[in-house]
Amino acid sequence: MAILYTTHASATGGGRDGRAVSDNGVLDVTLTVPKELGGNGATGTNPEQLFAAGYSACFLGALRYAAGQQKIKVPDDAKITVKVGIGPRDDGTGFGIEASVTAELPGLDRDVAEKLVQAAHIVCPYSHAMRTATEVPVTLA
Repeated sequence: MAILYTTHASATGGGRDGRAVSDNGVLDVTLTVPKELGGNGATGTNPEQLFAAGYSACFLGALRYAAGQQKIKVPDDAKITVKVGIGPRDDGTGFGIEASVTAELPGLDRDVAEKLVQAAHIVCPYSHAMRTATEVPVTLA
């Protein structure tokens, strides 16, 4: 695969209780643990929210790309919502995530919209990674 763009982000502090910053400094967020995972519910974001935001933006871009290939106009008020859940894996060795995508495409014929959503699901790299369980290299600096 030819890589067209690369970025970096780092987390410091307690991981889920700390800070995450992108390499250009535009993303700079306080991380907090949700109450459901034992946190105190302090104001901040968490990895699941960041994943859901990234996935939804990427999927909408993939949808617009697929629509452009088919010469279909995506409504300006199109909305992609990604639900991300986290919990212990059944094998007891750690945690897993699951995701679901809901597309709102007002004004488009349902059959056309469904075909676009399926095409976007093929194009979107987040969908591809979730579907294929992409291997992630992990190294110690």
